Amino acid sequence: MERLTGAPARGPGSLAEKLTARELEVLRLLAEGHTIKSIAVQLDRTEASINERLRDARRKTGMGSSRELARQLGAQKIWDRNPDLAAASSPAEGSVQPARRGLSGPKGRIAMLIATPLIAAGSLLMAADAPFNAALPQATPALASAARASPLVGRWALDVTGVPAEERPRSVTISFSVAPDQRWTTEVQIVNPDGGSLHAESTAALDAAPVPVTGNMGFIDSGSLRQPAPGTLVMTLGKDGAPVSTRVYTVSRDRRSMTETIIWAGSAMPRLETNTFRRIG
Repeated sequence: MERLTGAPARGPGSLAEKLTARELEVLRLLAEGHTIKSIAVQLDRTEASINERLRDARRKTGMGSSRELARQLGAQKIWDRNPDLAAASSPAEGSVQPARRGLSGPKGRIAMLIATPLIAAGSLLMAADAPFNAALPQATPALASAARASPLVGRWALDVTGVPAEERPRSVTISFSVAPDQRWTTEVQIVNPDGGSLHAESTAALDAAPVPVTGNMGFIDSGSLRQPAPGTLVMTLGKDGAPVSTRVYTVSRDRRSMTETIIWAGSAMPRLETNTFRRIG
């Protein structure tokens, strides 16, 4: 989640020319919003090996931040010019398939298997199987009433102590509000270690139909919502018409904490990651 200041970008392609295909693959996943943990799961490597590759990439390019390096490579459209980076990896490192687009299974982003309530886990898997662009019927009056009464409504802050130190942000907040027409507005604000910020906002009905996401989070541009229960919200985020991740938000019984369970598109096996948020408003 960090976005630290690094060395200035050089000529087009010059950064990528210094890096191996595996280093570029790790940086591509980083640019898509993955964490070190989820990249390790996605590529079937250890977190230490992923960190080592990022250190090597920073050393070769003179960059001070892996995410800034990933951002600059993305700005140079390196990924578009190299659609199959992982295929060029050396045999000594094992066969690792590149991340595939589509909701073929749960996440490598992000990435931990936990004991979330059964309704949240079931909703997550159903969302992963649902076509990204298939809208569900409009919410019934009962569901509309449930939306108004949802304990999800409010402002939440991430417990950042659960984020690895090398990528720990200063803060992450997410807020949910519901308008009289039952459309949900979601706002996310991330403050990076250097004080820079990322933000995203969307307003959607609970019908699974994708809507635009505004802000400066370049790895997503659309989102959709479903609410299988008042205390559970299923959100699918996408980029360029393809799913990136599905997230289930579940509120605790005392309504003081919220669990975010994330499943990344492209993982071969269901792997879940969780984050904990505390209510602040």
